[in-house]
Amino acid sequence: MIPDLPDNVIRLAPEATFRFGCHPGVACFTECCRELELALTPYDILRLKKRLGVDSSTFLERYVIIEKDPRNPFPGLYLTMVDDGRASCVFVGERGCRVYEDRPGACRAYPLGRGVHRTPGGKIRESHVLLRESHCRGFDAGENHTAASYSADQGLDRYNRFNDRLTAILQHEKIRRGFLPEKKSADHFVLFLYDLDSFRSFLTESGYSPDPAHGMDETLALAGDDERLLELGMRLLAVELFGPRK
Repeated sequence: MIPDLPDNVIRLAPEATFRFGCHPGVACFTECCRELELALTPYDILRLKKRLGVDSSTFLERYVIIEKDPRNPFPGLYLTMVDDGRASCVFVGERGCRVYEDRPGACRAYPLGRGVHRTPGGKIRESHVLLRESHCRGFDAGENHTAASYSADQGLDRYNRFNDRLTAILQHEKIRRGFLPEKKSADHFVLFLYDLDSFRSFLTESGYSPDPAHGMDETLALAGDDERLLELGMRLLAVELFGPRK
Protein backbone atom coordinates (compact mmCIF):
# COMPACT_ATOMS: atom_id res chain seq x y z
CA MET A 1 0.00 0.00 0.00
CA ILE A 2 1.38 3.42 -1.00
CA PRO A 3 1.32 5.79 2.00
CA ASP A 4 -0.48 9.11 1.85
CA LEU A 5 1.75 12.14 1.34
CA PRO A 6 1.47 15.64 2.85
CA ASP A 7 -0.40 18.16 0.72
CA ASN A 8 2.84 19.92 -0.29
CA VAL A 9 4.48 16.71 -1.55
CA ILE A 10 3.49 15.64 -5.05
CA ARG A 11 4.27 12.33 -6.71
CA LEU A 12 5.98 12.71 -10.08
CA ALA A 13 5.49 10.36 -12.97
CA PRO A 14 8.69 9.78 -14.99
CA GLU A 15 7.46 11.95 -17.86
CA ALA A 16 5.94 14.71 -15.68
CA THR A 17 7.56 18.15 -15.88
CA PHE A 18 7.96 20.92 -13.34
CA ARG A 19 9.34 24.44 -13.54
CA PHE A 20 12.10 25.37 -11.12
CA GLY A 21 15.16 27.56 -10.82
CA CYS A 22 17.32 28.68 -7.89
CA HIS A 23 19.88 31.50 -7.98
CA PRO A 24 20.76 34.67 -6.02
CA GLY A 25 18.06 36.60 -7.85
CA VAL A 26 15.29 34.49 -6.33
CA ALA A 27 13.72 36.24 -3.34
CA CYS A 28 14.01 33.23 -1.03
CA PHE A 29 17.65 32.45 -1.89
CA THR A 30 19.27 30.30 0.88
CA GLU A 31 16.02 29.99 2.87
CA CYS A 32 16.09 26.24 2.20
CA CYS A 33 19.54 26.17 3.90
CA ARG A 34 17.99 26.96 7.28
CA GLU A 35 15.83 25.18 9.83
CA LEU A 36 16.52 21.78 8.36
CA GLU A 37 17.76 18.37 9.43
CA LEU A 38 20.23 17.29 6.78
CA ALA A 39 21.21 13.61 6.75
CA LEU A 40 24.58 12.94 5.15
CA THR A 41 25.47 9.96 2.99
CA PRO A 42 28.96 8.43 2.83
CA TYR A 43 29.54 10.00 -0.58
CA ASP A 44 28.46 13.41 0.74
CA ILE A 45 31.19 13.26 3.38
CA LEU A 46 33.77 11.96 0.90
CA ARG A 47 33.20 15.02 -1.29
CA LEU A 48 32.95 17.56 1.53
CA LYS A 49 36.07 16.53 3.42
CA LYS A 50 38.08 16.70 0.19
CA ARG A 51 36.61 20.11 -0.57
CA LEU A 52 37.64 21.41 2.85
CA GLY A 53 41.05 19.76 2.75
CA VAL A 54 40.61 17.86 6.03
CA ASP A 55 40.70 14.18 6.88
CA SER A 56 37.46 12.34 7.51
CA SER A 57 37.92 12.12 11.29
CA THR A 58 38.35 15.90 11.51
CA PHE A 59 35.29 16.45 9.34
CA LEU A 60 33.16 14.17 11.52
CA GLU A 61 34.34 15.91 14.67
CA ARG A 62 33.73 19.44 13.36
CA TYR A 63 30.63 19.12 11.23
CA VAL A 64 28.67 15.97 12.02
CA ILE A 65 26.23 14.85 14.69
CA ILE A 66 25.97 11.06 15.03
CA GLU A 67 22.65 9.86 16.41
CA LYS A 68 22.31 6.32 17.69
CA ASP A 69 18.83 4.89 18.23
CA PRO A 70 18.67 1.34 19.66
CA ARG A 71 15.57 0.75 17.55
CA ASN A 72 17.47 1.36 14.29
CA PRO A 73 20.14 -0.95 12.88
CA PHE A 74 22.60 1.83 12.05
CA PRO A 75 23.37 5.32 13.38
CA GLY A 76 22.27 8.42 11.49
CA LEU A 77 24.78 11.12 10.56
CA TYR A 78 23.57 14.72 10.27
CA LEU A 79 25.26 17.96 9.32
CA THR A 80 25.64 20.26 12.31
CA MET A 81 23.81 23.58 12.14
CA VAL A 82 24.84 27.04 13.36
CA ASP A 83 23.20 28.20 16.59
CA ASP A 84 21.97 31.49 15.09
CA GLY A 85 18.30 31.18 15.98
CA ARG A 86 17.52 29.82 12.53
CA ALA A 87 19.52 26.57 12.57
CA SER A 88 21.42 27.65 9.46
CA CYS A 89 23.70 25.29 7.57
CA VAL A 90 27.30 25.67 8.66
CA PHE A 91 28.33 26.18 5.02
CA VAL A 92 25.86 28.90 4.00
CA GLY A 93 27.02 32.50 3.68
CA GLU A 94 25.64 35.79 2.39
CA ARG A 95 26.47 34.83 -1.18
CA GLY A 96 25.10 31.34 -0.87
CA CYS A 97 26.69 27.93 -0.38
CA ARG A 98 30.44 28.01 0.26
CA VAL A 99 30.86 24.39 -0.84
CA TYR A 100 28.45 24.55 -3.76
CA GLU A 101 30.42 22.38 -6.20
CA ASP A 102 30.57 19.60 -3.57
CA ARG A 103 27.26 20.21 -1.75
CA PRO A 104 25.40 17.18 -0.39
CA GLY A 105 23.11 15.18 -2.63
CA ALA A 106 19.98 16.28 -0.75
CA CYS A 107 20.85 19.93 -1.45
CA ARG A 108 21.44 19.20 -5.12
CA ALA A 109 18.12 17.39 -5.43
CA TYR A 110 15.91 20.05 -3.79
CA PRO A 111 12.97 20.35 -4.41
CA LEU A 112 13.07 16.85 -5.85
CA GLY A 113 12.86 13.81 -3.58
CA ARG A 114 14.00 10.37 -4.69
CA GLY A 115 12.88 7.09 -3.20
CA VAL A 116 14.68 3.83 -3.93
CA HIS A 117 13.47 0.26 -3.60
CA ARG A 118 15.82 -2.67 -4.11
CA THR A 119 14.08 -5.77 -5.43
CA PRO A 120 15.03 -9.28 -4.18
CA GLY A 121 16.91 -9.69 -7.46
CA GLY A 122 19.02 -6.63 -6.76
CA LYS A 123 17.42 -4.24 -9.24
CA ILE A 124 16.92 -0.62 -8.25
CA ARG A 125 13.50 0.90 -8.72
CA GLU A 126 13.22 4.61 -8.14
CA SER A 127 10.35 7.02 -7.64
CA HIS A 128 10.24 10.79 -7.29
CA VAL A 129 8.25 13.42 -5.46
CA LEU A 130 8.25 17.19 -5.60
CA LEU A 131 8.38 19.24 -2.40
CA ARG A 132 6.58 22.57 -2.63
CA GLU A 133 7.36 24.63 0.48
CA SER A 134 5.43 27.85 1.05
CA HIS A 135 8.57 30.01 1.23
CA CYS A 136 10.08 28.75 -2.03
CA ARG A 137 9.86 31.09 -5.01
CA GLY A 138 11.96 28.86 -7.24
CA PHE A 139 8.80 27.52 -8.87
CA ASP A 140 8.05 30.98 -10.26
CA ALA A 141 11.02 30.95 -12.62
CA GLY A 142 13.47 28.64 -14.28
CA GLU A 143 13.25 25.96 -16.95
CA ASN A 144 10.98 22.97 -17.26
CA HIS A 145 12.44 19.68 -16.06
CA THR A 146 11.61 16.05 -15.65
CA ALA A 147 12.99 14.22 -12.64
CA ALA A 148 15.68 12.68 -14.88
CA SER A 149 16.72 15.94 -16.55
CA TYR A 150 16.82 17.84 -13.25
CA SER A 151 18.92 15.10 -11.61
CA ALA A 152 21.38 15.19 -14.50
CA ASP A 153 21.50 19.01 -14.44
CA GLN A 154 22.32 18.98 -10.71
CA GLY A 155 25.07 16.38 -11.04
CA LEU A 156 23.22 13.75 -9.03
CA ASP A 157 24.15 10.70 -11.10
CA ARG A 158 27.38 9.98 -9.22
CA TYR A 159 25.74 10.59 -5.83
CA ASN A 160 22.87 8.26 -6.72
CA ARG A 161 25.26 5.56 -7.91
CA PHE A 162 26.97 5.36 -4.52
CA ASN A 163 23.72 5.72 -2.59
CA ASP A 164 22.14 2.91 -4.60
CA ARG A 165 25.02 0.61 -3.71
CA LEU A 166 24.43 1.40 -0.06
CA THR A 167 20.87 0.09 -0.35
CA ALA A 168 22.30 -3.44 -0.61
CA ILE A 169 23.03 -3.03 3.11
CA LEU A 170 20.20 -0.79 4.26
CA GLN A 171 17.51 -2.80 2.45
CA HIS A 172 18.99 -6.26 2.92
CA GLU A 173 16.39 -8.91 3.65
CA LYS A 174 17.79 -9.49 7.14
CA ILE A 175 17.44 -5.78 7.92
CA ARG A 176 13.87 -5.81 6.63
CA ARG A 177 13.12 -8.68 9.01
CA GLY A 178 14.34 -6.64 11.98
CA PHE A 179 17.97 -7.73 12.27
CA LEU A 180 20.00 -5.50 14.59
CA PRO A 181 23.80 -5.72 14.22
CA GLU A 182 26.16 -6.01 17.16
CA LYS A 183 27.77 -2.83 18.44
CA LYS A 184 31.03 -3.63 16.64
CA SER A 185 29.29 -3.78 13.27
CA ALA A 186 27.29 -0.63 14.00
CA ASP A 187 30.61 1.11 14.77
CA HIS A 188 32.10 -0.34 11.58
CA PHE A 189 29.18 1.18 9.65
CA VAL A 190 30.57 4.62 10.50
CA LEU A 191 34.23 3.62 10.20
CA PHE A 192 34.00 1.77 6.87
CA LEU A 193 31.65 4.18 5.10
CA TYR A 194 32.04 7.64 6.63
CA ASP A 195 35.51 7.78 8.23
CA LEU A 196 37.47 6.68 5.19
CA ASP A 197 40.89 7.94 6.26
CA SER A 198 40.65 6.02 9.53
CA PHE A 199 39.28 3.02 7.60
CA ARG A 200 42.32 3.08 5.35
CA SER A 201 44.61 3.03 8.39
CA PHE A 202 42.51 0.30 9.99
CA LEU A 203 42.92 -1.92 6.94
CA THR A 204 46.65 -1.44 6.53
CA GLU A 205 47.44 -1.83 10.23
CA SER A 206 45.10 -4.65 11.23
CA GLY A 207 44.96 -6.79 8.11
CA TYR A 208 41.18 -6.96 8.51
CA SER A 209 39.61 -8.83 5.59
CA PRO A 210 36.52 -10.97 6.30
CA ASP A 211 36.02 -11.67 2.60
CA PRO A 212 38.72 -13.97 1.11
CA ALA A 213 38.06 -12.43 -2.31
CA HIS A 214 39.33 -9.05 -1.12
CA GLY A 215 42.73 -9.41 0.54
CA MET A 216 45.33 -6.89 1.55
CA ASP A 217 46.88 -6.65 -1.92
CA GLU A 218 43.68 -5.09 -3.26
CA THR A 219 43.30 -2.96 -0.15
CA LEU A 220 46.76 -1.45 -0.58
CA ALA A 221 46.11 -0.87 -4.28
CA LEU A 222 42.99 1.11 -3.36
CA ALA A 223 44.71 3.17 -0.68
CA GLY A 224 44.91 6.35 -2.76
CA ASP A 225 41.39 6.30 -4.24
CA ASP A 226 38.63 7.25 -1.80
CA GLU A 227 35.79 6.32 -4.14
CA ARG A 228 37.11 2.81 -4.66
CA LEU A 229 37.88 2.56 -0.95
CA LEU A 230 34.25 3.42 -0.19
CA GLU A 231 33.12 0.68 -2.55
CA LEU A 232 35.42 -1.74 -0.73
CA GLY A 233 34.05 -0.59 2.62
CA MET A 234 30.52 -1.35 1.48
CA ARG A 235 31.52 -4.82 0.31
CA LEU A 236 33.41 -5.68 3.48
CA LEU A 237 30.66 -4.39 5.74
CA ALA A 238 28.05 -6.42 3.86
CA VAL A 239 30.15 -9.56 4.35
CA GLU A 240 30.63 -8.83 8.04
CA LEU A 241 26.90 -8.30 8.53
CA PHE A 242 25.37 -10.91 6.27
CA GLY A 243 28.14 -13.34 5.29
CA PRO A 244 29.68 -13.95 1.84
CA ARG A 245 27.31 -13.86 -1.11
CA LYS A 246 26.38 -17.32 -2.32
